[in-house]
Amino acid sequence: MNQPAAGPHLSDRQRVHWLRLIRTPNVGPASFRDLINRFGSAETAIEMLPEVMMAGGANRLVRIPSVAEAEAEMELARKCGARFVALGEQDYPQTLKRMDHPPPLLALKGTAAVFNLPPVAIVGARNASLAGIKMARTLASELGRNGYSVISGLARGIDTAAHQGSLDTGTVGVLAGGIDHPYPTENIGLCNEIAARGAIVSEMPFGWEPRAQDFPRRNRIVAGMALGLVVVEAAQRSGSLISARLAGEMGRLVFAVPGSPLDPRAAGTNGLLKDGATLVTDAGDVMEALAPLVGGRPYIAASLEQPPDFTATAPPVDSDRARLIEALGPVPIEIDELIRHTGLHPAQIFMILLELDLTGRLERHSGGRVSLVEPDA
Repeated sequence: MNQPAAGPHLSDRQRVHWLRLIRTPNVGPASFRDLINRFGSAETAIEMLPEVMMAGGANRLVRIPSVAEAEAEMELARKCGARFVALGEQDYPQTLKRMDHPPPLLALKGTAAVFNLPPVAIVGARNASLAGIKMARTLASELGRNGYSVISGLARGIDTAAHQGSLDTGTVGVLAGGIDHPYPTENIGLCNEIAARGAIVSEMPFGWEPRAQDFPRRNRIVAGMALGLVVVEAAQRSGSLISARLAGEMGRLVFAVPGSPLDPRAAGTNGLLKDGATLVTDAGDVMEALAPLVGGRPYIAASLEQPPDFTATAPPVDSDRARLIEALGPVPIEIDELIRHTGLHPAQIFMILLELDLTGRLERHSGGRVSLVEPDA
C-alpha cells in the first residue's frame, strides 16, 4: 500500500498554541481554520481574538486557555500514552481531511499506521440482536482480512462487535469524551486492546465526560474517517441514522443490512434501503462498491480547500457587516450566494462570518452553507 507523503510538522510551541485556540469557547473547526488563514498562526490569532470578537458584537470576551493549561493537557496525554496530531501532519487520518471542517487536532492513542488502510465504518444499535452482533462481527472480520480498517464508536452492541471482529487486522475507536474517559465503562478493556493494536481518537479535551450532545460530534468523525459507512441495525431516529445522513452529506457511500419488518431495530436500516443505500448481505457487497475508490486511492491525494486571500482587499467596515447580516437569516444559504448578493469581496465575507461565528451568531451547515442565529431575547 502506498504511504501518504510526509506533511508539515508542528513544533511543540505551535502545538501548544493550536491546542489553546481550539479549546477556546466558540472556536470550532471552521472558525479555527479561518483564524489561521487570516492571521497566519494560532499564536497571532489568539492575540487578535478579542479584537475580532468585539467587531462581531460580543458583549464579553471569552476566556482563552493559558499556555500552562495547554501544556498540562499535553502532559496528561503523554501520561495516558497518547499524543495530539494536527491536521496536515503525516499521522492525521487522510480520509478525515476530506470532510467539511475537519478537527484541527486529534488526540491519538495507538498507532497511526492503521490510517493507511482503506477505512470502512460499521455502526448500529446498542440493543442489537444476536443476529445483528454476529453480522457486524463477521463483516468486520472479512473486511479486515481483505485489507480494510474498521471504524466505529465503541458503543455497546454493533459498535463493540465491529471492533472485536477487526481487532487483529486494524480498527479505530472514536470517543465522544476524552481519551482518558472511555464510554461505556464496560468497554474500557476493549478500548485498551484497540489502542494496543489499532488506534483510539478523540477531538474532546482530556478529562471530558461525554454528554448527549457530544455523540453526534463523535458520529461526524466516524463518518468522516470512512470511505463508506455500513449500518447493521438501527431503529428510527437513532444515532446510527445520524451517522448515515452525515456520511451521505460528505459524499461517502452508505450501506445497510436488511432486517425483518417486524423488528423495530431494522426499521432504520430498511428505511435507508428505500432511500437508496446499498444493500449488504456480506462483506463482498461493500468491497465491490468501494473497489473503484480503493483502486484510485482518492482520499490519499485529496487536497484541502483553498483559503481566501485576506490581503486581497481592505478589512470589512460596519456597513459591510450590516449588509451581510441583513442578507443572512435562519434558512441556510451558500456562501457563494452571499458573495453574489452583497457584492462584497470573498475575503470580507469570510472575515465577517468568522466574527459572527466567534460570537455565537452563526450556524454552519453541510455543504458550506451558513445561517444566522437569532440572539436570545
